[in-house]
Amino acid sequence: MDQHQSDVSAYGCNFPGKRRARQRWLPQEDRRCGTGSAARHERAEARCGVPCQRPSGLAVAFGSLWIPSCGSHNLARADARTGAIQATIAASPADSEGGITTGAGSVWLVTSASSELDRIDPSTNAVVARIQLPKGSFNPIYAGDSVWVASNEGNSLVRVDPSTNKIIGSTPIGPKPRFLTVGEGSVWVLNQGDGTVSRVEASSGKLLATIPAGIPGLGGEIAYGGGSVWATVFGYPITRIDPAKNKVVQQWVGKGGDSIRYAHGSVWLTFLSGAKVWRLKVPSA
Repeated sequence: MDQHQSDVSAYGCNFPGKRRARQRWLPQEDRRCGTGSAARHERAEARCGVPCQRPSGLAVAFGSLWIPSCGSHNLARADARTGAIQATIAASPADSEGGITTGAGSVWLVTSASSELDRIDPSTNAVVARIQLPKGSFNPIYAGDSVWVASNEGNSLVRVDPSTNKIIGSTPIGPKPRFLTVGEGSVWVLNQGDGTVSRVEASSGKLLATIPAGIPGLGGEIAYGGGSVWATVFGYPITRIDPAKNKVVQQWVGKGGDSIRYAHGSVWLTFLSGAKVWRLKVPSA
């Protein structure tokens, strides 16, 4: 039985293939959350009151959910407890594979094809600064008192100082960098061009490592938690990197993937075409 096709998956089922490791991860049936049909989608939207029109990223801060929408071309702010819409801000995400971050008392979103980084004050829901980035920069993250933005066209990681709202550095990394995470004092970037992961020191902007992971292509995501870096793309749903070794220590092959997070002692993985979210027990590395 292919557990990715089934709503019931027990320990003992395997991913269709393994690579660099023989460990097996399995969806825990009682923890899986499915959103497989249009009816379910509509019910979820009705419950939370959040318009689900092609969101491009999600941030949780200042008591709210911040949801960039490629469909309605704005930024929705929703109450994190009730889901009620608190504000709709005229700040449209620049790219369907864009992102949003928070830090230094602000919300940060790249909002144009020419790569303008908008700084939003949560006390007023107003854009208070507009910072021009190198063209083709889309994905921001906050770390080390700076905002870092992956420049997909420039093959670099751009650093912005929130105290001046100016670019203060740029680190050359792998080709077509896109998604980012923060952990172990570093910014980790998934490079779509060659499937490597770049590690950049958050305090200095120095490139510490370029880690071969074998996961090139569009889509994907990267996250940190539980002492590991976790990456996902279609076909390779989980790649685990040990920050102490700067090396891939486990990798799984099969259906699933495209979004990944670590929380509550588990890895949470989406299966986009199957419209599911799996909660996965973390094995020993």
